[in-house]
Amino acid sequence: MPRLLRAWLIVALAVLWLPAGAQAQTHYPARSVHAEQETISVAELPPEARDTLRVIKQGGPFAYPRDGMVFGNFERALPKHPRGYYREYTVTTPGARTRGVRRIIKGDANEYYYTTNHYQTFKRIRE
Repeated sequence: MPRLLRAWLIVALAVLWLPAGAQAQTHYPARSVHAEQETISVAELPPEARDTLRVIKQGGPFAYPRDGMVFGNFERALPKHPRGYYREYTVTTPGARTRGVRRIIKGDANEYYYTTNHYQTFKRIRE
């Protein structure tokens, strides 16, 4: 058997033998949430984020089909809650051809978080 094929098979078998859940965690390093989350006031948000926040509170209509989808918090950057607690919404980035990287995350207790770097860091929105 060629060496490359044998190496590929070994890697594939190793992945299959990982315990359930271990595969997902290899992509997202665990990070603890700081006791004092950074905050940002509504007035400090860019205009597009203020618009998105207003539309979220109105219940739509949303600009992107994925708006309102469950946010899994796989990065563990937000406080831990059961799946389905958080929803994500796109904050338009001027000049971007895609959804961009800015989002607002809404928790079931009506708390809001803003990220400018696609879930790496968050600031809690102060109202």
